[in-house]
Amino acid sequence: MQRVAIIGSTGSGKSTLATALSAKLGLLHTELDTLHWLPDWQERDDGTFRRLVDDATAKTSWVIDGGYSIVRDLVWSRSDTIIWLDYGFIRTAWQLVRRTALRNARGDPCCNGNRESLRRSLGPDSILLWLLKTYWTNRRRFPSALARYGVGREIIRLRSPKETRRWLASLTATTR
Repeated sequence: MQRVAIIGSTGSGKSTLATALSAKLGLLHTELDTLHWLPDWQERDDGTFRRLVDDATAKTSWVIDGGYSIVRDLVWSRSDTIIWLDYGFIRTAWQLVRRTALRNARGDPCCNGNRESLRRSLGPDSILLWLLKTYWTNRRRFPSALARYGVGREIIRLRSPKETRRWLASLTATTR
């Protein structure tokens, strides 16, 4: 386990798992959101985003979290392990609502210093709406995408936070 891609719907806990896994295994963690979003919630152009992801995945070991389809070919095909956080909708929505509320209340930065706001959380660019738009599509499309890019890779499908915690606890530094 040297090159790990962590996928799942918005709010599933990809970054949280990636942070813990990278610390446990001593691997570099890259968050695709950080490569994609510029300050003031400006999106990086696709060409530059792909170049940054190409550079990140050219390294010998890494943990990358995110599900951007525009870089799936780079991330998934260069990984040796793909972890899918496939939690139920209610669980994922609850985690996202909780995270969004905490970020709003505390003013926690994310993605290059960007901050979530109540206005943004409830507006047309709402992360909560994004979950509603993408959750079922991801569940439908991930299996075929994994069949395409997952050949020769270890695929780990975790269906609950409890299962994820157990799996993470079972790893040792020698797992890599």
